[in-house]
Parts: sequence; C-alpha cells; structure tokens
Amino acid sequence: MPSVLPDGVPVPDDGSLPASALDGAAERPLAFYLHVPYCATRCGYCDFNTYTATELRGSGGVLASRDHYAATVAEEIRLARKVLGDDPRPVRTVFVGGGTPTLLAAADLVAMLDTVRTEFGLADGAEITTEANPESVGPEYLAELREGGFNRISFGMQSARQHVLKVLDRSHTPGRPEACVAEARAAGFAHVNLDLIYGTPGESDDDWRASLEAAVGAGPDHVSAYALIVEEGTQLARRIRRGEVPMTDDDVHADRYLIADELLAAAGFSWYEVSNWATDDAARCHHNELYWRGADWWGAGPGAHSHVGGVRWWNVKHPAAYASALAEGRSPGAGRELLTPDDRRVERVLLELRLRDGAPLTLLRPAGLRAAERSLADGLLEPGAYEQGLAVLTLRGRLLADGVVRDLVD
Repeated sequence: MPSVLPDGVPVPDDGSLPASALDGAAERPLAFYLHVPYCATRCGYCDFNTYTATELRGSGGVLASRDHYAATVAEEIRLARKVLGDDPRPVRTVFVGGGTPTLLAAADLVAMLDTVRTEFGLADGAEITTEANPESVGPEYLAELREGGFNRISFGMQSARQHVLKVLDRSHTPGRPEACVAEARAAGFAHVNLDLIYGTPGESDDDWRASLEAAVGAGPDHVSAYALIVEEGTQLARRIRRGEVPMTDDDVHADRYLIADELLAAAGFSWYEVSNWATDDAARCHHNELYWRGADWWGAGPGAHSHVGGVRWWNVKHPAAYASALAEGRSPGAGRELLTPDDRRVERVLLELRLRDGAPLTLLRPAGLRAAERSLADGLLEPGAYEQGLAVLTLRGRLLADGVVRDLVD
C-alpha cells in the first residue's frame, strides 16, 4: 500500500456506499485484500505504508500492537458485511500483503481468513494468498497456513546476490527463498511465487541472470520481476542523491527485462502481465487479475484501498488511528472518490493494455485509435490481435508500455 494517500471526499461514518455502487454487483467478482503494515526492518527502497516496532513505539500503544491486529481487521471485515448488505457473492480471492504478513502468528492470518469465510463465504476453488519474508517462516508455520486454507504463497526473493540484497537492505540470506519454495511445496502449497527486482545499483547482467536462474531452479510456478523504482523519501533515494550508489538508467532496465523474458520463456514461463510470468493459466495470480480487470475488492487494514462498483476509497494510514476508528464503531476510511464512466474507461486502458489478453480497441477514442495505428506501424502492437479488435503489446511494446498507454488513453 502506498505511503501517500490521495485527496478525496469524506467517507460516511458507517462506510455506506451509494446505491449505484451495488448495481449489477452479482455480475462482478468480489475479492478481499488484507494489509498487514508491520516489518522487522525498513528496506531502503520501500515506500509502502509499513511500520517497524521502533516507529510504532509510543504512538498508539495497544491500538497499534501486532498482538491485537487480527481482531481489528476482523472488525473491518464485519463492517464490510454490513456495508454490502445481502450481497450474495462468495469471495473469489483473498490476498494478505504488507509489510510482512508473516510477522504475525500463522493463527492470526488464518483467523482473518476465517472471518472472511464466515461473513461472506469463499467461492469454490478460491485463491488464498499471503506474502512472506523468507526469514519469517519455516515448515511448521507453512503447514499451519496450508491447513488453515491458504493455497498460494509469494516470497520476496528480490535477488540471489548478497551485495544486491545489501543495497536493498534485505535481511534474508541468499538461498533461503529457494529453500522456502521447497518447504511450501512440502506443506502442500499448489502455487508459489518468487518476487524479483532488477536494476538495483551495483547489479550486473550476470547478477541478474544468476537471480533468475536461482529462482527458476527453485521450482515456483510464478515469477514476478519488477524494475526498481527509486521513490522520493526513501533511504535509497537519499543514498543516490548523496552519490553513495549510482542510479540505474532506463536502458539497463530494458536490457534486464529482455534477459528475464528470454530466460523465463526458455524455462516454460509465459508472460500474462508486463511484470508477471506463470507456467500455466492456473498459476497466474488471479487476485491481481481481478484488480487489472476492474472487479470489486475490499481492502482492509491501515492505508488499504478498496473499489466497489466505481467507488474507490482508502483507509487512514496509521495502525492506531485505524484501530481507534473501528473501536468507536466508525469506518476507518480516510477519503473516497466516485469514478466517472470516462475515469473507468481510462483505467481499463491503463490496466488491460498491460495484459497478454490485451485491451479492446472499442475502449479507445478517435485520438487513441490513431495512436494505436501508429503503435501498430511501429511494431509495438501485435498485428494478429489488432485484426481481432484487441491492442496487445509486442515484446518491444512491453519495453515501452508506459508510453504506449499514455498515447492510447487520449
């Protein structure tokens, strides 16, 4: 969850939504995102709404404590049940993210999931994911998660090289994420993801290849590879500004992306979103696919964002303020916005164009259609898909995805 919240109009104390938000709800999937804002240490590149024990000390006491967090999130899930009323939809996906969710006891994560199950029910074959820090789990912990209903897990590997991990301020040791994959498989997890970051200052092409080879060799069925973004206000941004480490340029990012796509494809992974590869359709992150396709989701936790029927809202950031609102029977929402039809059209172009399935050309206005013709001529869109009414990025188009999207939303 981003650390800076947008502006918006106030959320009603009871969290109620306009009637229009639930029109046609039965036709849309429903998901839950559960945010756990705690971290043992702060990574130098991280801009998410997270807190270490030191940062929370003296700023909320019991209300901000990890010990009571699962019960607090359960209160927001029950609030969601009241707000959504007799909405009959079972939940299609649940994603527990952070922060480091696995700093909580496994029983706490299972308790939050159980509340979703009790209040809403889970769809048959529901995807239940948690993120995990490699150093914060072991075989017994993973077995408890699996027994409690989790069936997908995502480990933050980032790199296989110690000097790269050091620049990122990652605390795990090389080799530990690969061992976690084996432990997760032994616990019965059908789907395992490894997150990687490329473009870290000091990383070489060989370092990146080694990380990819280590990830593939561990046996996950999903790999996410993200270009490092240096966010203002982070420790890494300050180090770069002081000249302690160099900034990685866009050409290096492009080269690393090409290396990733080539190596992952050779290992049997196919891209389905610009930064995500899976061994087959079942291995895709279906939760993220619901985001990218504009489904409904309720985000519970400090700073978490939600979207239901064209209404987007976000919670207060601090764990103590979040818990206090719920204890007083109020929504923890800090602000919200009602998306216009054109807002939703633009978002569909922004998100669906990043998918292997592409964005329908019918979403484009005349200026966007002219831009699409230019992108097709420039080799940025696939001709076969275009003939079928879809804008699908080529490999070159993926390298320039942000620019293509900007042109097509006009």
